[in-house]
Amino acid sequence: MDFMAEDHLREREVCTLIDRMVEGEPVDHEDIAMMRTFLIDDLPKHLADEESDLFPLMLERCDPDEEIDKMITRLQADHRHAIGDSPAIAALIVAQADRKKPLSDTDCAKMSDFATHARRHLILENAILLPLARARLTKADLEKMRAHMLERRGQATEQGAEHAG
Repeated sequence: MDFMAEDHLREREVCTLIDRMVEGEPVDHEDIAMMRTFLIDDLPKHLADEESDLFPLMLERCDPDEEIDKMITRLQADHRHAIGDSPAIAALIVAQADRKKPLSDTDCAKMSDFATHARRHLILENAILLPLARARLTKADLEKMRAHMLERRGQATEQGAEHAG
């Protein structure tokens, strides 16, 4: 769960940097590279962590009256939006770093919409889903989820199994 929370923090950082770019503020090349890496490489893995592991486990562990199925349906729609838009947003970010002219109004609107949508999604996950997951998932669930997360990142599953919570 801590890895997911860390990914959420990085996603919020990306949103803040997108806001800066939209406002015409300079963003250094290291931040540009971090945003590109997150949007192209890390975000798809993070979303797969949730789709393949967290969501099915939550559906299994939560009581029907908690209506987790409705929340997951909404989050999955958000994920489709993020997966569909993140490559274009990353391309705009990289292209802007190579230019010295301001972003177009259309590009600014796309970037702002992406950041706003991501923030709303993160609020729902951080305020409701992750606390509920911490309460409902078993140690075995967390260990299984962690092993799959490490596999998606090409890391040995023995690394840090003690951090599954």
